[in-house]
Amino acid sequence: MRIQKHLVIMVRAPRIGRVKTRLAKDIGAIPAWRFYRHAMAETVRRIGRDPRWRCWLSVTPDGDIDALRLWPVGPERIKQGVGGLGPRMMRPMRTLPPGPVVLIGSDIPNVTSDSIAQAFKALGSHQAVFGPATDGGYWLVGFSRSRRVPTDAFDNVRWSTASALADTLKNMAGISVAMTQTMSDVDNGDDYAKWKKTLRRKG
Repeated sequence: MRIQKHLVIMVRAPRIGRVKTRLAKDIGAIPAWRFYRHAMAETVRRIGRDPRWRCWLSVTPDGDIDALRLWPVGPERIKQGVGGLGPRMMRPMRTLPPGPVVLIGSDIPNVTSDSIAQAFKALGSHQAVFGPATDGGYWLVGFSRSRRVPTDAFDNVRWSTASALADTLKNMAGISVAMTQTMSDVDNGDDYAKWKKTLRRKG
């Protein structure tokens, strides 16, 4: 029997002033909102419809889950639920149907289906996988779920700091961990400027 793989994309309802607030401080609320809408749609277009995995949008706020105009067409939607980022990331790891789970954000412009496939491949021989980000955090985390996912995996993590990955790895004692490729997300004006340059080169 084929094991189902699950890709979870963490998304926030794209409303002006409510998304990419760190980026908005540098470039303004409307450009930040436009970037987020573009990034979310492009992420789903590139990797959300790949038949090698089942894609889910993990949505916040919960009340917007049925606001169809806000979300890309295709993936199933689930609620992120209450709590900080750690509990909201842990929820699909514990509640989705059986099979390995890989979780990413929606603001990683260079992510591809090959990137996700590499992470799932790593989970064939490891219990956990991380995709490091250039800022010290991580753009991807996954668990094979062949054994129980540690309930404290995301405890005491200093999110949005250069210590986020190191803090999470401290919670991985006794767990085999793989690392996949390093990528950049877009959190501030400098990140945004670099992203714009890549678009111009592609154009």
